[in-house]
Amino acid sequence: MSATEALRGSALTGPHHDGSDLYVSDRPTDLGGDAVLRVRVPNGAADRVLLRCTIDGEPRTIEAVVDEQSQGETWWRASLPVETPVVRYRWLLAGGDTGYGWLDGRGISGTEVSGGDDFAFLLDPGAPAWHASSVVYEIYPDRFASSGAQYDPPDWAVRRPWDQLPEGRGRNTSREWYGGDLPGIEQHLDHVESIGANVIYMTPVFPAGSTHRYDASSFDRVDPLLGGDEALRSLVRAAHARGMKLVGDLTMNHVGVTHEWFERAVCSDQARERELFYFDKSLPYGYAAWLGVRTLPKLDWRSHDLHARMRGVLRRWLDAGLDGWRIDVANMIARYRDFDGNHDVAAFTREVVAGSLLIGEHGHDFRPDLDGRGWHGVMNYSGFLRPVSWWLRGDHISEDVFTVAPAPSYDGGEMVSVMRTYRGGVPWDAVANSWTLLDSHDTPRFSWVTGSRDRHLVGLGLQFTSPGVPMLWMGDEMGLSGQWGEDGRRTIPWDRRDEWDSNLLGDVTALARLRRSSHALAHGGIRYLHVSDDAVAYLRESRAERLLCLAARAPHDPIVTPYAELETLYGEDARDGVLPADGPAFHVWRING
Repeated sequence: MSATEALRGSALTGPHHDGSDLYVSDRPTDLGGDAVLRVRVPNGAADRVLLRCTIDGEPRTIEAVVDEQSQGETWWRASLPVETPVVRYRWLLAGGDTGYGWLDGRGISGTEVSGGDDFAFLLDPGAPAWHASSVVYEIYPDRFASSGAQYDPPDWAVRRPWDQLPEGRGRNTSREWYGGDLPGIEQHLDHVESIGANVIYMTPVFPAGSTHRYDASSFDRVDPLLGGDEALRSLVRAAHARGMKLVGDLTMNHVGVTHEWFERAVCSDQARERELFYFDKSLPYGYAAWLGVRTLPKLDWRSHDLHARMRGVLRRWLDAGLDGWRIDVANMIARYRDFDGNHDVAAFTREVVAGSLLIGEHGHDFRPDLDGRGWHGVMNYSGFLRPVSWWLRGDHISEDVFTVAPAPSYDGGEMVSVMRTYRGGVPWDAVANSWTLLDSHDTPRFSWVTGSRDRHLVGLGLQFTSPGVPMLWMGDEMGLSGQWGEDGRRTIPWDRRDEWDSNLLGDVTALARLRRSSHALAHGGIRYLHVSDDAVAYLRESRAERLLCLAARAPHDPIVTPYAELETLYGEDARDGVLPADGPAFHVWRING
């Protein structure tokens, strides 16, 4: 039986464990202590349960004991020795109906499994406590709002009126300047707050040779085109006064060819900055560059001086009021030919930003890099955006998000299987602090991907109720479109509210407020009640609350649940435990009783 086939129908009858608070009843604060873990097993499924962990590279097996029995299931308990910052483990079920089965992050298996999908206990979750209950709103400063201030644009800038669509794909793509600035963001904090977002993630604000600013010319100041340092200080004060957080964006893999470090490096072979880059006469430009792009020289993290400089950059802007960083192309940092210092740099960055948020951009399989000791979480493209897109996409979509590879079409079982795969092998705290996103400034707009407002709403429902922190791309709440990344970087039509999708805006606001008010959505685990081609029902459970969510992309057979008392929080009412069978639709109920 395939993993997808095993997921079909009801999954509540199987054993379950994840790293959420229902399953971790005690956490040590220091190495050498024990974590108390629990696993729920249907009565009769096993006569013995054992915990298999790895300490100092060697497996160790610990007998579990019965903790409690209720409602047809037995909770088993075992103590996990925490001798290292991250401890990997799995459960073994023996005897009973199971006979022999390993339970890891992907589910139950009757054969020996590799350690790649083991659960991972993290001694220090690291991320600030405020993040788990947040809704993030991504802003591309040049396109969000203009304060009306007059700036003298540099020679590279190509002026565009606010209402004009971006050229998208052409020689001017990176140079189209609309004049959005940080004071413009400050003037529209009411809007961000009104839709329920409490964290603003801004793409880079440093001076550069483009409006995307991933080709920084300095890390020492805010771009005057955005209002300069004082504009950032003012925005920080205004956001913090509302209880909102600000997350910056930093390129630690490369800089722009006009960056002051690089300009000094190319002026002299004796320059101190020479060691910050990979100079090699055999390369087309004489130096290594991000994806071979001439204007983006790659940084060499073998340099101790680079560590010292980046420590200063990271701390300077956190001390100026930023609450965290999103790190650009985190998967590529400190990787070049035979050198791989990526994990070391991630751990170094985490130590520098201690107490602040650290999110890595990662467009493919992030699991090997999300080990709990570096990034607090990632932008979850592979474990959320892609599977949701391939389940809800319209027939007009033909390509993958970042490549020209063909786009698949998933049924509900395949979507859930991919989600479970990317939660496997990763500390639960890292899953909970990763950003669930439907799109970003680098992708097609989700409204375009689905081609359907109703399916768009189903995606939003999944985004706000799946494990992780939802990240909205500015304008999604009002229905902005875009067929690819640059095309989606459209300005917000503040003066044309008749173009806003007011119903979509209302749904986003309702879901955001639900997400921020729910303990289960912020801290709970996930179990699947029903998985079929067109409908997926799942529980989000914490010690304080249980929610039942239903995502349907089309009409489906009625789903009968064991829950008679379902309080409607979003969508339609359920009748005597039978869930609505319409679709596309999304619903959330609180389980009472």
